[in-house]
Amino acid sequence: MLGVSRQTVVAMENNKYDPTLSLAMQVARLLGQPVESIFFLDEKKGAD
Repeated sequence: MLGVSRQTVVAMENNKYDPTLSLAMQVARLLGQPVESIFFLDEKKGAD
C-alpha cells in the first residue's frame, strides 16, 4: 500500500530508517493519524 519493501517498514518500526517526509505523510494517512503522533524528531541526533 505504501510502495516500499517490507524491510523498509520493519526498519522504520525499529528506528533504523528515517522515512522521507512524503513517506511519513503516507504512513500517517494510511493509519488515519496525524504525522506528529507517529513520528518524533530526535533532538539529540546530529547535535555533535
